[in-house]
Amino acid sequence: MEEIVSLCRRRGFIFGSSEIYGGINGFWDYGPLGAELKRNLKSAWWEDMVLRELAGPDGTPVDIVGVDCTIIMNPKVWVASGHVGGFNDPMVDCRESKLRYRADHLMALGAVEPRARIQVFLENDADSLARAEKALLKYERRDSLDAVRHLVRPFTALSAEERAHAVGPDAKEPGTLTEPRQFNLMFETFVGAIRDEDSKAYLRPETAQGIFANFQNVLDSTRVRVPFGIAQIGKAFRNEVTPRNFTFRSREFEQAEIEFFIHPSSANEWYAFWRDQRYKWWQSIGLAGDNLTLREHGRDELAHYAKEGAGCCDVEYRFPFTAPGFGELEGVAHRSDYDLRQHAEHSGKRDKMKYFDQERSERYFPHVIEPSGGMDRGTLALLCEAYTPDATRPSGVFMKFHPRMAPVKAGIFPLVNKDGMPEMAEKLSRQLRTRWLVEFDPKQSIGKRYARMDEAGTPYCFTIDGESLKDQTVTVRHRDTQAQERIGVDRVEAWLAERLGA
Repeated sequence: MEEIVSLCRRRGFIFGSSEIYGGINGFWDYGPLGAELKRNLKSAWWEDMVLRELAGPDGTPVDIVGVDCTIIMNPKVWVASGHVGGFNDPMVDCRESKLRYRADHLMALGAVEPRARIQVFLENDADSLARAEKALLKYERRDSLDAVRHLVRPFTALSAEERAHAVGPDAKEPGTLTEPRQFNLMFETFVGAIRDEDSKAYLRPETAQGIFANFQNVLDSTRVRVPFGIAQIGKAFRNEVTPRNFTFRSREFEQAEIEFFIHPSSANEWYAFWRDQRYKWWQSIGLAGDNLTLREHGRDELAHYAKEGAGCCDVEYRFPFTAPGFGELEGVAHRSDYDLRQHAEHSGKRDKMKYFDQERSERYFPHVIEPSGGMDRGTLALLCEAYTPDATRPSGVFMKFHPRMAPVKAGIFPLVNKDGMPEMAEKLSRQLRTRWLVEFDPKQSIGKRYARMDEAGTPYCFTIDGESLKDQTVTVRHRDTQAQERIGVDRVEAWLAERLGA
């Protein structure tokens, strides 16, 4: 992971926000290549979910329309949704290290016996676990830990007595971790000139509520009928207690969500459809290997809006920092009719927010299937999956992006910067630039230019050489295999379009 982070910084995929002032924890900026990669991911999602025809379970095309809602909404929205009263995480402070942790992200290693030393470490953090094991071995003067005696348990499962003997992840002395206390994750702000309780508002912690609040507006202004979906891509904000693992857990992030409204009787059918559809989509953009999995939630994981027996699953990716486990990329959930009912009650528009189904001659609150994916986590997964060490290359690595996701689609090079080659290369570059982001580079050795494109993940390079001026052909270099072939310069645009699926 350190190598991936280093490459992201060096090649302009991702920077720490406001680095010149020391940065700010939990916030990240996307550089030129990263901005293109993330934009390609969002564009592919919108094209495939909203613009292109998608056949539903019965083969009928699915209706999905888009909205773009504000980040700041009337605070009553968040009262109705339950975020003001219940959007909390348990927080723990360490009096020794002065660090803060989410209690539900802490694990405890140690014996279940009176006054036994317990080492606390961060969940899904191999380095933190290794430090805990090393510290416990040193304290107990052992060569290895007895797996039967030394159990791993959630920190929140420890008794008060056990916590008194627990050593924090970044501490040396026991008993320095405070009791867990609740912490609301929403960012507060104020609207208008006066800063008081009446002007308090929140940065949205999810994009879904803007869709629910506009449910009736969409019905009134379009011809959609149940079943149909409303899609949105946008920023959300959560004041995470412990942002960590690069961009995986950030305080500002971007979501791509669909709220798909259905008749309650068809919930199982549509849940299965969206579960399978979204898993296949992540595979289609380059996450098709063993690092991607689909996991159904257990009963103890269901959210407050889910009915007993409701479907809920995560599309998960094995990140370097979660290995051998997985981290969530996208959740697909049957949200029942919880949100529409809540907004109907709190807004006083109970009857108006019910949907009238003409075919059934029935008025009801539709149930919702919600596929909700993280675009920052998706971008990070693409980076991790693409990172491919290769000792045969000058750079020692190349980024194996799916061509559709690659930030730069092609490199255009004159073999040498003379004899008419730059002019021919520049003409080809300008032709392709009308459709894709390509890079024209006439400087340095051809090997160094290939190496730069490998690190950027550019799938194809076209080189103009002495033969090009004679027979109007160019050399195509394939990123993944480094194989080369020659094609006519007049065929380059169609050749590239075919391979990019454009």
